[in-house]
Amino acid sequence: MTPIGLISGLLLLLLGQSLEASPSFSLDYKNNCFLKDGKEFRYISGSIHYNRIPRVYWRDRLLKMYMGGLNAIQIYIPWNYHEESPGQYNFSGDRDVEYFLKLAQDIGLLVILRPGPYICGEWDMGGLPAWLLKKKDIVLRSSDPDYIAAVDKWMGKLLPMIKPHLYPNGGPIITVQVENEYGSYIACDYNYMRHLTQLFRSHLGDEVVLFTTDGGGVNYLKCGSLQGLYATVDFGPTANITAAFAAQRHAEPNGPLVNSEFYTGWLDHWGSHHSVVQSSVVAKSLDQILAKGANVNLYMFIGGTNFGYWNGANTPYAPQPTSYDYDAPLSEAGDLTEKYYAIRDVIKMYREVPAGPVPPTTPKYSYGAVKMKKLQTVSDAVETLSLSGPVKSVYPQTFIEINQVFGYVLYRTSLPVNCSEPTPLSSPLNGVNDRAYVSVSGSAVGILERNKVLSVNVTGKAGSQVDVLVENMGRINFGNSIKDFKGLVSNLTLAGVPLSGWTIYSLSIDEAVSQGLLGEEPATWTDPSPPAALSPPTFYEGRFIIPDGIPDLPQDSYVKLPNWRKGQIWINGFNLGRYWPARGPQVTLFVPAHILSTAAPNNVTVLELEAAPCSGQTCTVEFTDTPILNAPVESEYRHHRLFMKEDLL
Repeated sequence: MTPIGLISGLLLLLLGQSLEASPSFSLDYKNNCFLKDGKEFRYISGSIHYNRIPRVYWRDRLLKMYMGGLNAIQIYIPWNYHEESPGQYNFSGDRDVEYFLKLAQDIGLLVILRPGPYICGEWDMGGLPAWLLKKKDIVLRSSDPDYIAAVDKWMGKLLPMIKPHLYPNGGPIITVQVENEYGSYIACDYNYMRHLTQLFRSHLGDEVVLFTTDGGGVNYLKCGSLQGLYATVDFGPTANITAAFAAQRHAEPNGPLVNSEFYTGWLDHWGSHHSVVQSSVVAKSLDQILAKGANVNLYMFIGGTNFGYWNGANTPYAPQPTSYDYDAPLSEAGDLTEKYYAIRDVIKMYREVPAGPVPPTTPKYSYGAVKMKKLQTVSDAVETLSLSGPVKSVYPQTFIEINQVFGYVLYRTSLPVNCSEPTPLSSPLNGVNDRAYVSVSGSAVGILERNKVLSVNVTGKAGSQVDVLVENMGRINFGNSIKDFKGLVSNLTLAGVPLSGWTIYSLSIDEAVSQGLLGEEPATWTDPSPPAALSPPTFYEGRFIIPDGIPDLPQDSYVKLPNWRKGQIWINGFNLGRYWPARGPQVTLFVPAHILSTAAPNNVTVLELEAAPCSGQTCTVEFTDTPILNAPVESEYRHHRLFMKEDLL
């Protein structure tokens, strides 16, 4: 071979290697599939929410997903989780999404990214930050200039972070969703969707596959799909698979079939029965979907936990509990279930499942009963709890108006007249969002609740102190009512006369608990009398020691509050979430091991809002090794048919 020929051959070889080494991911409309590195590709994915799982467990959960036969995962990025205050971004610790993406890639999982700006996800306000509501007339998920400006700024921060993690750039992200289930929203603003498309393209480039997801019906795709975005559908195991994919074909005559949310279970609401879906039903439907050659994402593969105040709600107002177990293949605590193995067996028929042992279920430990002692009531501790100080107002202001997003706000006024006979204190415009605990002169008199209880009777002398502690129980996350203001959003009346002269306290309870600012009640707190039917919101505290001589401790656990009614619980300052065993179905709360200590006593702080079982008997919370998510319920909410998003509208 001549020198020129040898050089030409080497150049061709190097060029071929260069082309081969350049990763790509695209749509193949001709062969109705995805192409990965130029070859036909089908993903079998599972949803996991990093925001619902402690960082220390990310690797464990991802490994279990990989060993279950998945070749991809699907994640949301909740805007409000990373920008809780305008311009203040947090991507550290449990919010380190870039670390999560790298971890997934290291394990061998591709990523389907759903960055919003709206995500739904049974997450507070569908992931939109509540501070958007400072403009009261803002039109969310639309071309409203103020909304667009906030979206542009957020995406201008997020998307450049994401770009290096795209598959063509050497990362794991193969597709990116624009918005989420927009066809189920009232706005139907095509200019908004066009703007988002251009925004995503400007930051991520023209090569990335952008897609939309909507319900498996033509009507949802009318407003949810847009030219330039690949339309996919979602449906559960009882749906008509042929009809659902026919709806996708109406929007996309050619290209891969995709079910972006195949429901392995369903969400819960306080007061409704725990959702359970048989493994056999899920496995059979999954087999039928895969037999069609379709791509599928199992929503959820692991649900996780709504720690703190992050849960969402549906309409008519129905908040979701702390557990987001979802009856998924991996439990809230990452446990392997029968459903996990049933799904793995189906996947085995369509692709090779990794060899080797599956990481085992993490052990759980029963630490036993912890005695609790009474601390201050919220009313007595209000000066300590309100770090920003009181706000004086003629009429009530909402949470956002006093710059509070989550938790509790105390509204204080006084009786303007003598009420020697029971007199109705009412919310005539249904303005309590979401639940208010009413006390007069320190004595609990009743509870007002959104859509349910709009009036309570009070007695007292003129000038008596009236305290109304309002709980934000989670913002609506789906449908047309996501613009969900909290607090007293309209005034209360006494015998039909509007009250005035309010003092409003923004309560920083999490800070006070973590800093140990709450004091004990000065008087003896035990009482031989039976527990009151209702008592003012009160803090309780207990401590327990985990011996450091026992191997492998601390371990995960669950905490239950026998005969307690409703409230919030913290362990070592970490906000586990809400408990409400009186309404059900959730009784226990998941306690991840990383928040526990063997080096010092563990602190348990409880805010009981209604009535603690502490009079005349030992008052305890109990740590157990077994979850209880399906207890009997005080059923007040309509039953939602499974797997149909339109039932949540």
